[in-house]
Amino acid sequence: MAQQATHEANPFATDPSDELPVGLQLTWRLRALIATGRLAAGERLPSFRRLAEWAGVNVNTVRAVYAGLEREGLVVSRHGRGTFVAEGIEAASQLEEIANEALQRARDAGLSPRELAIVASACANMPEAPGEEPLGAAELPDPDRESEAIEVRRELRRQIGRLEAELGSYPLDLPRDLPTAPRRATGHVAGVEELEQTRDTLIAQLSAAQRAAEERARQTGRERAQGASPLERAMSWWRHRL
Repeated sequence: MAQQATHEANPFATDPSDELPVGLQLTWRLRALIATGRLAAGERLPSFRRLAEWAGVNVNTVRAVYAGLEREGLVVSRHGRGTFVAEGIEAASQLEEIANEALQRARDAGLSPRELAIVASACANMPEAPGEEPLGAAELPDPDRESEAIEVRRELRRQIGRLEAELGSYPLDLPRDLPTAPRRATGHVAGVEELEQTRDTLIAQLSAAQRAAEERARQTGRERAQGASPLERAMSWWRHRL
């Protein structure tokens, strides 16, 4: 097994000609491994010299990368022992699945994975429109003016909130051709009928997303049978050399 691993591409090799500095390339790879749980809390990272050799960079570059991760609270250094993933890190394994799905969609469309990453980063950092309420904001009913209609709206909002939270677990599985609930101007107070329409729309979306997720899970199972994911291969390559 170890002999076979020596023929695999080095997943930590950096590209000096890339527009991203080599230190940032290495930082993002380590952050990805930590964020997805491939590097678990408490796990020891390679020494400065070993990672520098793998990445083809100066030892001081690795030292700076580890220092930056430590400032972010992702790793801790222990004198005489090395650098470890910080305890209490909450990994999200679904990030890897979401990323692989997005990359596959980009490849299927003949698009560049790098351009996908650039656009995703730009979208995530765009400021909200002036006056736009944060997502999930909802008007709370006045307890002094509660009535049966207000209580119904409150319950519908609870249902909608639960459905939205559950639907958020399927970011890649929602069919695009489903009808959506009408959007109202900021400050609009939704009535019972409108809230029921929103709830029913979310139920239909969730049902479709769950079916799509089941199909994607079956497809992922077939793909995994054919080969490991990039991050899984990276950790396999790493551990064969420890």
